Amino acid sequence: MTHSADPAPAAGLQVEMAGTDVIADADRKGKASSLFWPWFAANISVLGISYGAWVLDFGISFAQATVAGLIGIVFSFFLCGVVATAGKKGGAPTMVLSRAALGVHGNKVAAVLSWILTVGWETVLTSLAVLATGTVLSKLGAGEGAGIKIIALIVVAVLIVGGGVIGFDLIMKMQTVITVVTGVLTIGYFILTFRHVDLSAVTALEGGSTQAFMGALVFMMTGFGLGWVNMAADYSRYLPRETKSGPVIWWTTFGAAIAPLFLLGYGLLLAGSDEQLRADISADPIGALTTLLPTWYLIPFALVAILGLVGGAVLDIYSSGLALVSAGIPIPRPFAAGIDGCIMIAGTIYIVFGGSTFFDIFQGFLITLGVPIAAWAGIMLADVLMRKKNYTDADLFDPRGRYGSVSPVAMVVIAVGAFVGWGFVTNSYAGWLSWQGYLMGAIGGKEGDWAYANLGVLFALVIGFVATLAIQRGTVRRQEALG
Repeated sequence: MTHSADPAPAAGLQVEMAGTDVIADADRKGKASSLFWPWFAANISVLGISYGAWVLDFGISFAQATVAGLIGIVFSFFLCGVVATAGKKGGAPTMVLSRAALGVHGNKVAAVLSWILTVGWETVLTSLAVLATGTVLSKLGAGEGAGIKIIALIVVAVLIVGGGVIGFDLIMKMQTVITVVTGVLTIGYFILTFRHVDLSAVTALEGGSTQAFMGALVFMMTGFGLGWVNMAADYSRYLPRETKSGPVIWWTTFGAAIAPLFLLGYGLLLAGSDEQLRADISADPIGALTTLLPTWYLIPFALVAILGLVGGAVLDIYSSGLALVSAGIPIPRPFAAGIDGCIMIAGTIYIVFGGSTFFDIFQGFLITLGVPIAAWAGIMLADVLMRKKNYTDADLFDPRGRYGSVSPVAMVVIAVGAFVGWGFVTNSYAGWLSWQGYLMGAIGGKEGDWAYANLGVLFALVIGFVATLAIQRGTVRRQEALG
């Protein structure tokens, strides 16, 4: 049984109908370097600057924060690069390829979790884009009424949902434009605000403890690459099978990490120069950054903020649609993306017009989901590294095939990873999540140095990876020996 996408016409832009399909060799195209564009555009959000303030809140020096950011960002996106190699080997979405590790039906657990998580993040990014537009327009004297936010929501939603529904080709074109525009305008922001940098104040920041440094490091990993692992193969699946793995890893890692590294570095300079600005950024990341700009640059800054957030949300909605189909919902991929878009718009309206309480609860919900997804990511990473051959296309869709229906080992590993992970997460965003952190007493309690480092996410990742390497190597060898 062969699962392949219908060939695309030679010219023109059309709706991509490929869902969980394995992309046929005849339809594969491009080079590994083409991965630079979607990954760069998805991670050039101005929120990268705000991370400078957030990481300094761990009480560490500029040098410590720089090292934590460098290691955390590069390593976490390197993990995305490793998973991306599965895409060119199998030609299917990430949440289909992971069936090899979890089983055809067992993988539905991860697919549902991934769908909820990506819909959640696309809703958060859309909400921030709408709020950013409202902030900038209010500073330009346009007022602060609901009408401005409604217009902003319509524009942002059209860009995001349109890209998600039409699919791969439009997304690649959009991300190329977003890369160029936001790259140039972000440099403009650096130039116009550099006079606010006080190097003497930055270098005077006192160093923090080893625990504080490690907390910042894990925070950077969870804030960047680990949030993308569950969709990392969705864009490499169109590459020819013979594409070398090294370039796929390099262009994914480089494209995703280069913008956050510069944005974080500049954010550290700004936040380290002015304690008040640092506090303002923590409270209102978009609004605080606008206070440093001349009025004439507010519109270009709005483009930077909005396009950067849209770039991330477009990848999220595309991948959330794929995850929904991978979970077994029998609908075409464009309809799945459209459903996700409707949920995203509804969630955005509730966040933007319903106050901040829901937003806090929602953030806590996303952290909660991030723990079992991290356990899945560990399993997937180990599985990808152990496989020496390409995936067997038909068996990814057949529970009677070599990958089986459910992998009991993988299910237990996810459960153990979630239990340990939730035990080491202090989730203060909502009262109903206060049960988490029940193991924090082992490392200083819920108010200690590790309290808000989300160590549980890292622990779940490590458990998934180590357990799979230790237990499943023989299973992978037997699967590949079947020819």
